[in-house]
Amino acid sequence: MHWLVMGMALLLALAIIAIGTQYVLKPMTATRSFGLPLPESGANIPWWLRLKGVRDIASGVLVLAFMAWGAPQGIGIILLVEAIVPVGDMLLILAAKGSAKSAFSIHAPTAVLMILTAIPLLMGVR
Repeated sequence: MHWLVMGMALLLALAIIAIGTQYVLKPMTATRSFGLPLPESGANIPWWLRLKGVRDIASGVLVLAFMAWGAPQGIGIILLVEAIVPVGDMLLILAAKGSAKSAFSIHAPTAVLMILTAIPLLMGVR
């Protein structure tokens, strides 16, 4: 069970790093799948979107750092706290009347997976 949960934590970390990298390299393309309409045009829009990418990369690297440190309960705490992000994304998309499909097919399952991965780590499953 421990290896399965650690594998899920690794998958989550690498996925958010990949998403963050996409936002840094191709911010307008990455934004299309998020669930909100594309921001209005302007020279600085891609730079604002890249900010999200940097934060996503940092979130994933934090999980990897705790994995390298060998702190499963710390990973659980991080995943549980970071699950606030996809829940918030989902709620903001719904409040803005964005894509309910994206809210419920991308952001909600991500939050659930993060929480379900965090719980056994917090419980010290070996």
